[in-house]
Amino acid sequence: MFVPRSCYSCPVSNSVDGQLGAVAALVRSTFLVNAVYVDSAREYGLTQQQGQLLCVLMAQPYGMSELGATLGLAKSSLTGLVDRTERNGLVQRDPDPHDSRAVIVALTRRGAKLADAFYVETCRRIEELTTGLIPAERDTLAALLTRVVMDNKVPTVFLEPR
Repeated sequence: MFVPRSCYSCPVSNSVDGQLGAVAALVRSTFLVNAVYVDSAREYGLTQQQGQLLCVLMAQPYGMSELGATLGLAKSSLTGLVDRTERNGLVQRDPDPHDSRAVIVALTRRGAKLADAFYVETCRRIEELTTGLIPAERDTLAALLTRVVMDNKVPTVFLEPR
């Protein structure tokens, strides 16, 4: 993991007893989960962003504005991502029935099949990250992270594993 030099002396990232502070633990866990996500996406012939797009669209089709807000992407970045993913036959743009100027982005049949396989494998790999925890610790971790996510109104970018 890359840690900027300025963080080496950051008191929340250094600990005497091996226990990380909340900030360092959250940042480092983000790097860990992202690395799993990137590796999984690569094995399915996707970029990380394409994997995220497919996982978001598993729940439902989205308009471009909603999709941009959910993924945290600027309009030009989102358009490029959707263009590339559409060229690969994984998503399609359909006219928005409520606004003739807008489109809805949805998974194609091939995209839905790939999204499901990618999702299942990515969930399995992320679940493996917690194998060193007993069930009660996993439950506590899930409860605490749920509070952080809900308190910060994080959009639904990944569904609960089936």
